[in-house]
Amino acid sequence: MRIREWQDILEDVTEQDVESEDWRAVAGDRAGGVGEDMYLAHPSAGVFFLKTYAKNPFEVRGVGTQVARKIDDEIGAFMPENDGSGRFAVQSPPEDEDEAETLSNRLETVLETHADAPTRPQDLFDDVMEAIESPAFGPMEYDQYDRPDELEELADRFEEADELLNAELEDLIETDEVGRGFM
Repeated sequence: MRIREWQDILEDVTEQDVESEDWRAVAGDRAGGVGEDMYLAHPSAGVFFLKTYAKNPFEVRGVGTQVARKIDDEIGAFMPENDGSGRFAVQSPPEDEDEAETLSNRLETVLETHADAPTRPQDLFDDVMEAIESPAFGPMEYDQYDRPDELEELADRFEEADELLNAELEDLIETDEVGRGFM
């Protein structure tokens, strides 16, 4: 298992050659200590596990790893379906001004279309993510004050990774001399 910076893991997620809308996520508070745990999963790309904390309002620090190369039925049972309570997306900034202009024009068209027709929030979200070419988005089970049951189940299944990432994150927190994360 290769533990890396959390941003490197997100870069791996964005570079996957898979259907961007098939990603799923589960996230919530860390079981012991400051920060949050997050699992990002895709049927073809696998399962990625991140542990992060907000060092200050402008800087997030963390670590992560890939814990599975694909989603099996057992892991899939803990991932939200399309009707999940929340949504998430991973986005890279536009490469230049021309790309930013193109994306903003597409976004404007999507918003105008949805303003003129009745639509569900999930449909608007999905259309916006497609317009701005988000490489990973989908339903998310998230609890900002606690840990969803699914997060506990995934932590149990990936116990070794959880322990290793906890140790790495605790080292970061100690090195940063932060007694608790920024909230």
